[in-house]
Formats: sequence, structure tokens, C-alpha cells
Amino acid sequence: MERQTYTVDEIAGVLGVSRSVAYEQVREGAIPSMRLGKRWIIPKARFDAWLAGEGA
Repeated sequence: MERQTYTVDEIAGVLGVSRSVAYEQVREGAIPSMRLGKRWIIPKARFDAWLAGEGA
């Protein structure tokens, strides 16, 4: 089964930004994400749609 989420480090690489910028955007809600315990996870389908300009 393929993973259905990205980590903040992975999206930082995809976007070409630093890890701290990616975390800032996740915390502010600019990047679609959810908190799971102490970790932030980014659902692949929502992130890919957001990146394609299809909404958050």
C-alpha cells in the first residue's frame, strides 16, 4: 500500500523552500495539513490538489 501522507520535510523539498518556512506555512494553515499527536502530516490528495491550484 502506498503512503497517503507527506511529511513537512518532504513538502519543503517539493516546494523548494527551507524546512522552517514549510513548518511556518503549515502552522499558519497556508498548506493543507493536520496535527497527529506532536507531528504534522500533509494528506497527499489535498496537498497535490492545493499545489495544482484546486483549492486548500
